[in-house]
Amino acid sequence: MSDAEVIPIGTRGRPGRGSGRARPSAAARNLAGDRVKPAASSGAKKAAAAPNSAKKAAAKKAAPNKAEKRPARKSTPKKPMPARSEAQGPTPGRPRAAAASSTTAHDRHPLGDIPVTEWLAALHGAGLEVFGEDWERKLAELMAFWRRRLEGDYVVDEYGFDRELTDRFLMAALRPISEKWFRVEVRGIENIPAEGGALVVSNHSGTVPVDGLMTMLAVHDRADRFLRPLGADLVFRLPFVSSLARKSGATLACTEDAERMLSRGELVGVWPEGFKGIGKPFSERYKLQRFGRGGFVSAALRTGVPIVPLSVVGAEEIYPLVGNVPSLARLLGLPYLPITPFFPLLGPLGMIPLPSKWLMEFGEPIRTDAYTPAEAEDPMLVFNVTDQVRETIQHTLYDLLRQRESVFG
Repeated sequence: MSDAEVIPIGTRGRPGRGSGRARPSAAARNLAGDRVKPAASSGAKKAAAAPNSAKKAAAKKAAPNKAEKRPARKSTPKKPMPARSEAQGPTPGRPRAAAASSTTAHDRHPLGDIPVTEWLAALHGAGLEVFGEDWERKLAELMAFWRRRLEGDYVVDEYGFDRELTDRFLMAALRPISEKWFRVEVRGIENIPAEGGALVVSNHSGTVPVDGLMTMLAVHDRADRFLRPLGADLVFRLPFVSSLARKSGATLACTEDAERMLSRGELVGVWPEGFKGIGKPFSERYKLQRFGRGGFVSAALRTGVPIVPLSVVGAEEIYPLVGNVPSLARLLGLPYLPITPFFPLLGPLGMIPLPSKWLMEFGEPIRTDAYTPAEAEDPMLVFNVTDQVRETIQHTLYDLLRQRESVFG
């Protein structure tokens, strides 16, 4: 390392390069040490170059004149090149003259040659593709909707239900999933009353409560009514989910709220199996769990509204539950932590539901207006009506399973 020559960075091995001066900089001299010699002065350079110049001049005189020895070359007239027309293009091998081009920077702009009428026609075509023939009216309504949202000019009821938001966005987002993915077939929709209060009681399944969302959409699109679901307390403890549930019409599953909405003529939905229904293993699919203590029947008896049993086939196969991690579920505050054939093995991809074929059937209403509100306190009556609803749903499930040709057909 002692004999290595130090070369400053950026000098390419020559002292003083990059500084613009004949002498190297002080930093370069310090790095190079004694190995870098100072450049000679201009006078010394001229003195050293003088002998070399004299030698070159003498050699030039001694050399013979090559031009004198060469014979004269005959000059041949050149043939004129034929003129090329503009249609033939420029002569091959010769670049086109710059002055011949009249293209300007503005003309070369991507938008320079597109007329305004063509832009308007393109926008009109895009509107037809997205919104249909009546796209101008729909676009105006959408703009007015967002303006009202930004100004806070919209109405919610005492439970936080936002009808306009649910109709325009939540139902619109669920509709393709219902029609294209699950291909939901609905039967017996005429059993839902066109007006007045009623209680829709359904089986619960699917590991994730997607069946509740599909039921809301089926009632909205086919019966032209909003279904007000009764949700578990866990739903209203989750961030974002609680706010969305309130805006879509859900409320806490308690007898008091159910009675208030039924007495006001609302269509209320309840899933009495709760987490026991959606968290049951795949081997017990379509076997109804216990229907709780019959609180929904008591609410129907006190308000005198009919009970509409609903049977749903197809939701059990969207997330086949093959395992559970109870210890981790308790740590996270969840009723269960599902393990499916694809989750958590495939990560987020395992959360995509399988495209099973769904069948929904609304049964004939079970009337409760023949009972007095006081009879709602009779536990035997409540038990009998609850058992009647449960058996109706269970038998309908068995019938739908026999009618369904394939799980994914």
